[in-house]
Amino acid sequence: MTIQDLASEIGVIPKTIERWVTQGKVPYRRHQYATAAALQVDVTLLWNDSRTQESATDLSKAEIVTVYPHRHVVPTDLWREMCERAEERIDILVYAGIGLAEDPRFLSVLKAKSKSFAIRVLMGDPACEAVSQRGIDEGHRIMDGKIRNALGNYRPLFTSHPEIAFRLHDTVLYNSIYRADDEMLVNTHVYGIGAYMAPVFHLRRLPGSGLFDTFANSVHQTWEGARPVTENDITGA
Repeated sequence: MTIQDLASEIGVIPKTIERWVTQGKVPYRRHQYATAAALQVDVTLLWNDSRTQESATDLSKAEIVTVYPHRHVVPTDLWREMCERAEERIDILVYAGIGLAEDPRFLSVLKAKSKSFAIRVLMGDPACEAVSQRGIDEGHRIMDGKIRNALGNYRPLFTSHPEIAFRLHDTVLYNSIYRADDEMLVNTHVYGIGAYMAPVFHLRRLPGSGLFDTFANSVHQTWEGARPVTENDITGA
């Protein structure tokens, strides 16, 4: 990775990184962890500095790449590009996630990645109380229909790509979570507004921190209690 590439990745000017390399300057703590994440190494391999013994709070802050005030301002291609970069894991935890289900390019990415590793997609059970209540909370009462539409779009993947595992959950979601390896988008759920208006956190996992892993564990726990999709779930029969 060139100095210019790294500078662009972590949001500093190239001369700043040059000073770290040629003058032994020690970066701010947030830049230490951002650099370690970009280079995929432990931060202590780069800097043997007492400041690297971060408190859990400071380290968790360093996992936050960007905060978007609303989902609709997240770059359109970011969702797909994250999955394109994935080499080991893709996890999606939503109620409907209709935007992704309607994107042919995203579906193509899932198909391509399923040849290399398993993919898990968790969606809301359209018949459960939590889904009905979420529709009421958002003011439209059609969440079950949105889920069935999304399931219909995913239908070709059910049989042709069994590596992409779909399950339905009946939990109350406080966040929709989209994970690709050590990157994650967390779309918060806010009472009274649609998810497209709620904030989104772009996270990057750092060794020794807990923020990213907290959300990742939520996906795991929900998966364990979810059930497979049936044809009746799609048709509503």
